[in-house]
Order: sequence, then C-alpha cells, then structure tokens
Amino acid sequence: MVTVPFSDLLDAFDFANAGAPYENRAFIHRDTGAIHWTSVMVELEEEPPEDLETSDRYLALPYKNELDLGRELALSFVDQELPSEYDRCADFFRRGGAYRRFKDLLESRDVLEKWYAFEAQAIEAALRAWCEEHGIQLSPEKPVA
Repeated sequence: MVTVPFSDLLDAFDFANAGAPYENRAFIHRDTGAIHWTSVMVELEEEPPEDLETSDRYLALPYKNELDLGRELALSFVDQELPSEYDRCADFFRRGGAYRRFKDLLESRDVLEKWYAFEAQAIEAALRAWCEEHGIQLSPEKPVA
C-alpha cells in the first residue's frame, strides 16, 4: 500500500479543483506515492511523465463534484445552519454565479467561517474515504529528510 502525506494530497486536490473541469489535474503514482500535476492554463516547473494519462500506474484525483462536495454540500450546510434560506440557496444553484451569491448570503448571516470549517471537514472525510477505497494510506506529515 502506497503512502501519501495528507497535506500533499490536499494541495493536489485543491489544485485539481481550481479552474474549470479538466483544466488542472493531479495524479498519484500507485507504486511510489509521487503526485504529478498537469494544467492546460499554467506552465508548471516539472514535466509530467509521458504515460501519465494512459498508464494504470497513475490514479487521477477526483473533482469536488465526484465526491458530492459541490452543490450538495452547500445545501446540506444551509439545511443545517440556515434552514429558512434553503429554497433561496437551492435557487442560487440553478444559474451561474451560485457560489458568489451563496457566500454573500453566508457572510451577511455571519456564518461564512463556519461554512469554511464545515467544508474543510467534509473534504477531509471524503478524501480519506477515497484513499481507503483506492488503497492509499495517508501519513499526517511529510517525512523529515
């Protein structure tokens, strides 16, 4: 079983989820635990392996929506913290600019920081479950050289 530092996994997940889908990607080498990053928009310092997207030796990190960390998570938070705003927030997610309006509402209700903590906890739990499903062990810190 390969081991990956949780902080590296989280950094790669955040990178993969920045921008439009498939604009940025991150892959874990199943044998070494090395994380490789690709981007169609940003020139990266390190060239990825040539077989990165064709070999089964690499596992692509999931996107937020694949782990139900998008709209579903936001509405779950609203249901828990601001149930009277549920319908309004659900309407936000029916058109563009949803997260901006969602976060504006949370800020106006003074629960934005609570949302960030809720989201971080959900992301960590989802990534840990994903790693367990794919045979990846997480270490809490980077090894000291």
